[in-house]
Amino acid sequence: MREKELRLALVCYGGISLAVYMHGISKEIWRLARASRSFHDGSPPGNSTEAVYRRLLEAMEQESGIKLRVMPDIIAGASAGGINGIFLAQAIETGQSLEPLTDMWLENADVEELLDPDARPARAITKFWAAPLVWVAARRPGDAVERTVAPDTREEVRQKLSRFIRSRWFEPPFGGQIFSGMILDAFDAMEATERGPSLLPDGHPLDLFVTVTDFEGHPQSLTLNSPPQVIETEHRLSIGFRAQGHGKRAFADAVELVFAARATASFPGAFPPFTVRELDAVLKRRHRAWPTRDAFLARALPRHAAQGMAEDAVLIDGSVLANAPFAQAIGALGNRPSRREVDRRFVYIDPKPGHRSIRLNREGEAEEDEPGDMRLPGFFRTIFGALSDIPREQPIRDNLEAIDRHSSRIRRMVRILHALRPGIEAEVENAIGGMLFLDRPTPARLSNWRTKAQQRAANSAGFAFPAYGHLKLSGIVESLAELLFRLSGEDSAMMRESYRQAIWAEVRATGADKLTEDVGPSSAPVQFFRTHDMAFRVRRLRFLARRLTETLEIESAAEEAAVEKLRDAIYQALAHYSECDEADFHGETVRAAAREVPTDAAAALAAVARERDLRTRDEAADRMLADALAALPRKVRRIMLLAYLGFPFYDIATLPLLQGDATNEYDPIKVDRISPEDCTAIRSGGAEATLKGIEFNNFGAFFSRAYRENDYLWGRLHGVERLLDIVISAVPAASRLSPERLHDYRREAFLAILNEEEERLPHVADLIASLRKEIG
Repeated sequence: MREKELRLALVCYGGISLAVYMHGISKEIWRLARASRSFHDGSPPGNSTEAVYRRLLEAMEQESGIKLRVMPDIIAGASAGGINGIFLAQAIETGQSLEPLTDMWLENADVEELLDPDARPARAITKFWAAPLVWVAARRPGDAVERTVAPDTREEVRQKLSRFIRSRWFEPPFGGQIFSGMILDAFDAMEATERGPSLLPDGHPLDLFVTVTDFEGHPQSLTLNSPPQVIETEHRLSIGFRAQGHGKRAFADAVELVFAARATASFPGAFPPFTVRELDAVLKRRHRAWPTRDAFLARALPRHAAQGMAEDAVLIDGSVLANAPFAQAIGALGNRPSRREVDRRFVYIDPKPGHRSIRLNREGEAEEDEPGDMRLPGFFRTIFGALSDIPREQPIRDNLEAIDRHSSRIRRMVRILHALRPGIEAEVENAIGGMLFLDRPTPARLSNWRTKAQQRAANSAGFAFPAYGHLKLSGIVESLAELLFRLSGEDSAMMRESYRQAIWAEVRATGADKLTEDVGPSSAPVQFFRTHDMAFRVRRLRFLARRLTETLEIESAAEEAAVEKLRDAIYQALAHYSECDEADFHGETVRAAAREVPTDAAAALAAVARERDLRTRDEAADRMLADALAALPRKVRRIMLLAYLGFPFYDIATLPLLQGDATNEYDPIKVDRISPEDCTAIRSGGAEATLKGIEFNNFGAFFSRAYRENDYLWGRLHGVERLLDIVISAVPAASRLSPERLHDYRREAFLAILNEEEERLPHVADLIASLRKEIG
């Protein structure tokens, strides 16, 4: 048996009222993660689809020998996808339940609930002149309501559509404070549920990103040759949250998550733009404190906060400029610990692929695209398309090509590592001598062996070492300059460059850049690396963790307890280094020194070195690793020691390939999509055949409880169908379950959903009855 991690990086698109459908999908992702957690903990399985996922994981272990762990650890979303991603991340990290969120979507995502009190028509005669518009939209024979809405819900939709059309015009009809309050209520309801364990392993990070559009924009300076500096207005914002692992620290204050959810889902025209003042008013009315307010605003709105104008920032829907936030998710790959073999998936959730948000005929009415229709777009479609569809629905080809380039680079690197291994192990043996295999590793010996191996690697590299050294040096200096600039509180691009120049000048003054092929252990460059090169230490430990995983696949002599002891030692040692990157690690002494970098860079570098104290951290890591290595059988211990001591050789070979960036997941990335078009196990035809929320330019689910129940149910059904496909594909093709068994698991999961939801969804009883027949 070997363990494997199926890591999901979720990219959630916008979709207006299709948020309800996406909630159904995110709920299945949450249930799959819960089933995986209970499977590995040995705790009792859950009910409904959790039980199906659990049985599937058990069957895969028995038939393929792979114990799979499913880990949604990166979530990026925009608009409707952003708000669902935020709630999902909260449930994954805190162990809270997503069940209360279902009630919020079904009860509150309705025009009657969302309409601002000042926008509601006071009486039937209000805007009597709008009656013809109501008739055109919802009363004339053959209208959209009559064509697409079931007879028993048509009157509900028509009444709500009438009130919606007769609400205030030229101002957003939905209430911003109402929406913020609903989101806050949902987080409070989740907090009140019985909390289980986090759904990610201890120490494993969770990254969440949502896109937001800064309506007015903020100035962004660009450095050119001439003129030396220009100012560009930037409208894109990304609000990020990171949790280092359950028990390390809370994921985020609920109010911060409300801020992000309300901002990313502030759809233009429907909701008023979001401002900090709106949220302040909601909190004041509820007598609720926001203790992290200033720190959060400085992080989320750095340009505005630096000018004391965070309250004036006007934020609108994140999907306006970034509806498919792949870039944020890709950027989070650089700091993922790898405990065992990893199958990394990018899973993007698109509720309406190919479905245009706005289609108008010459009379300004919505129309369907005819197959093969090659007419040029008319006046209205061109205008509306320029304002909405085109900016928000760009193809994702560039993102997928970037993922493919990353995967190709990983494949090349793995081939290089395997090819170099025999020669590197021979070099390490020659450098250390026979005592490596005769004596028990102690902290002192481990430190001594490591020094010898690093010197041997530098000497053996020849002319390649200076290039490698300069690449490392550049990364360290740039990282230190960025850290000190951030700690200083400065914001100017010119000051940023001043910091870079000051740090580089100090490095050159000390001779740390004098790298040659015969650099000695007491030279200035080596001393600089020993003092400041934390990234190398982190790379080495993560490489060791990866080698441990590979060793366990071919070596069974080691006791599980000894293996776990070494794995724990590796990650405890990593924690000693990674805590230096925490936002609150550096105290006032370093911050004060950071403010003086342009005039005294040496003092700032010394302050950082004292606070990090990497030499003491090295000694602690040596003690942990020596103790754990000694508990391993001799053969496995030799493999792990050769990997640890030989890492400088590997690093010299691979860091230039990675262009100075460390990678922690040594596996290519695969991409999967979840959408109505990909789910045909029950009913084909995509969104047109299953979803109601696509009506009224994707506002449809806001007009009927029956619509929301329909879309939520299909979201769960489509979610479980695609997740079963993805989970099964994580094992080699020869070991996968047969199509017949997959069909059985799907059927069992579909029926479990119908049984669970039948009482909660009374308005779609006919649909549930029909689905039972279709499922068979």
